[in-house]
Amino acid sequence: MQRGNHTVTEFILLGFTGDPVMQLVLFVVFLIMYVLTVAGNTSLIVLISNDSRLHTPMYFFIGNLSFLDLWLSCVYTPKILVTCISDDKSISFAGCLAQFFFSAGLDYTECYLLAVMAYDRYVAISKPLLYSQAMPIKLCVFLVVASYLGGFINSSVITKKTFSFDFCKENIIDDFFCDLLPLVKLACGRTDGYQALMYFLLSSNVITPIALILASYLFIIATILRIRSTQGRLKAFSTCSSHLVSVTLYYGSILYIYSRPKTSYSFDTDKIVSTFYTVVFPMLNPLIYSLRNKDVKEALNKLLK
Repeated sequence: MQRGNHTVTEFILLGFTGDPVMQLVLFVVFLIMYVLTVAGNTSLIVLISNDSRLHTPMYFFIGNLSFLDLWLSCVYTPKILVTCISDDKSISFAGCLAQFFFSAGLDYTECYLLAVMAYDRYVAISKPLLYSQAMPIKLCVFLVVASYLGGFINSSVITKKTFSFDFCKENIIDDFFCDLLPLVKLACGRTDGYQALMYFLLSSNVITPIALILASYLFIIATILRIRSTQGRLKAFSTCSSHLVSVTLYYGSILYIYSRPKTSYSFDTDKIVSTFYTVVFPMLNPLIYSLRNKDVKEALNKLLK
């Protein structure tokens, strides 16, 4: 593909470090996290699918979140592992485009899905006796499909805009994957419009879901405060605690990277933060939703027996 006066056929991913010993250490660390991510999310999906007690809207959304995290980890981690142990740090132009498209689409989808899960918790707490009727399976499927559509439509827009730039500078990406900011750094010509587009996508894919989550939790808090017994309040709040942890960790890392002014970008710091939502968060989610969940523990015990 022709770009300006240069033919860009591949990019070079610098990764985290050039030290061979540290690369080996990082390979082992990322391999362990990848195995835990695949095992944890796959196990949660199997448990939810096989145990009839987990066939509720809440676990339907948790199962879809596990599927998203499983897919997301496969977009990032295998390439990280190859980069750590191989002298070849290159990624083809088409491979970079595909990684960019799927990572953006899955990240945006997860933003929407977390907002859907907040609404599900509101319905469960405010209408406990009518929960199944208020959240029928058709509505749950529609909300998940809408999350995917919204995520990948926005991903198509940002991918088309990003890879329409002329990459007339060097082809070295100072990161461990094909991300927005390192690619923009390599582009020549004016990128002012791109900055505006990025803020628009940030508001539509991150700020809007956050607003929906906050609104849901305001209604949840109002409902919990109307519960007379302290035990009832604690039980109602405990059903939201796992989701609150997920939202805080996921949105916190994304906002830190993409909501700052262009002049304050630090690629070394951003590598560490982006590692959290690309690699660490998909590994933690199964633990967050299962360690304090009695139903999941019982389903696991039943499966093991």
